Amino acid sequence: MMAIFKDRVDAGKRLAKELSKYSNRPDVLILALPRGGVPVAFEVARELNVKMDVFIVRKLGVPGNEELAMGAIASDDIRVLNEDVVRSYQIPDRVIATVAANEFRELERRERKYRGDHPKPDITGITVILIDDGLATGATMHAAVEAIKTKNPAKLVVAVPTASPDMCRFFEDKVDEIICATTPEPFYAVGAWYGDFSQTTDEEVCELLKQARNLPSRKAQS
Repeated sequence: MMAIFKDRVDAGKRLAKELSKYSNRPDVLILALPRGGVPVAFEVARELNVKMDVFIVRKLGVPGNEELAMGAIASDDIRVLNEDVVRSYQIPDRVIATVAANEFRELERRERKYRGDHPKPDITGITVILIDDGLATGATMHAAVEAIKTKNPAKLVVAVPTASPDMCRFFEDKVDEIICATTPEPFYAVGAWYGDFSQTTDEEVCELLKQARNLPSRKAQS
């Protein structure tokens, strides 16, 4: 098994090629799922010369097996549960509520740290492209999709460098367009397809968002 992408920067540059039709459009906004989706999305935003921001979602991990998602939460009290996982592990409502409350505190912390004094973008009537570094269970992306739909975008696109074929099909009837640059099978895990899948830090996210606020650049407008 060989890595498809050198790192998230490489993945973003390659994903941008799949999204070239959205280049230089003032009605397009890229929303990155932090933390790993931010460096991918930044490269896409820079290549396409479009605006970028973050959309914060938190996975609800199964207690004792936190990497396995039983669901996810997003801003505006959006919660999506993976009913198959909840049933299989017989997870009671009170446990889900406790995990969700803890993750909501982290969601609010990240919102304050990443956004600072900058307001959330108005996404009504524009094209929104949600980007992460890949789709495994799809729980966090699903929560993001459901939350964004409540804001009435003109078009909702999900774009990732890599995902399983099943996960790409899962989103086909949930968004206007799904773009998976690569769909290796068997899929294993998102990190399996990256040479460098080291954790993205809060500081890296903040720096990339600072740079993103200067996008789109004026040079491409001329």
